[in-house]
Amino acid sequence: MPFNGGTKSFMAPAPGFPTTRMRRNRRTDWSRRLVAENRLSVDDLIWPVFVHSGDEARIPVPSMPGVVRHSVDAVVDAVGEAAALGIPMIAVFPVVDPSLKDDGGSNAVDPDNVVCRTVRAIKTAGIDIGVMCDAALDPFTSHGHDGLLHGDEILNDETLEVLVQQSLVQAAAGCDVISPSDMMDGRIGAIRAALDEAGHRQVQIMAYAAKYASGFYGPFRDAVGSASTLGKGSKSTYQMDPANGDEALREVALDLAEGADMVMVKPGMPYLDILHRVKTTFAVPTFVYQVSGEYAMLRGAAERGWIDGDRVMMESLLAFRRAGADGVLTYFAIEAAQRLKAG
Repeated sequence: MPFNGGTKSFMAPAPGFPTTRMRRNRRTDWSRRLVAENRLSVDDLIWPVFVHSGDEARIPVPSMPGVVRHSVDAVVDAVGEAAALGIPMIAVFPVVDPSLKDDGGSNAVDPDNVVCRTVRAIKTAGIDIGVMCDAALDPFTSHGHDGLLHGDEILNDETLEVLVQQSLVQAAAGCDVISPSDMMDGRIGAIRAALDEAGHRQVQIMAYAAKYASGFYGPFRDAVGSASTLGKGSKSTYQMDPANGDEALREVALDLAEGADMVMVKPGMPYLDILHRVKTTFAVPTFVYQVSGEYAMLRGAAERGWIDGDRVMMESLLAFRRAGADGVLTYFAIEAAQRLKAG
């Protein structure tokens, strides 16, 4: 019989229509949890930490609210807290004193630089957590580039020699995972061969395989002090063009062939399509970096009350898992771990 609701009328649907009601599985919390296709856990988090060589325990990063530069002593305590939450790995990024920077990034290969001292301090403290070290020269060079510079040209092969030495001093300090982020051609093979020859066969390599020349890195460069040295310089001759997707698959294939154990896509949210294609194509451990600009946007909007910060934080991390990430480097790692632990 027709139903008259005043201004609207419609015929009653046929019995049993519709037989498939997608909303049934969404009605209750227990049912939503039961049918969830993807889950985020503490095991999926990698925490990037900034370390400086001064005495001040924690120096806030203005463009990244809630993020600090730790002293070597302070970072040991912070890493201990991360381990207690169950976070499996941290990534160490140095804030290098400007007096130590030069054209060749020579401090990168100093066994007593801030990265090596940090790794040794964490290992000496006996903290059960993986330590990943970045292999790139930009925090150490006076020009802010990831490689050696000759005029306007980044010297690929000459840079490899420095990256190899940098990786060796990091491995000798106790680093568990070397993560080359420089995007020089051939660096994975060169580093793998050198590590093996030096007896560091168990040290893993997570390649920044698809790293784009992105505008989302600004706050990170502020945090490590390379923004002022790079100035208006561009990394477009060695980092990937944001317009390209097929090229990312070629980059990943090359890094895997050269001995990478794991690969990474960077940045994160604007490149979910790349992340999905990499995971689907290669079916290898695949990670993604929720970079500083992504973090700053979400944090800034949350502080202004424009978004629900906690909800968006967890939603963004789950999106990476849904797209295919096995793990996420995120400055939200501590907060996310606390939320996950609380249930």
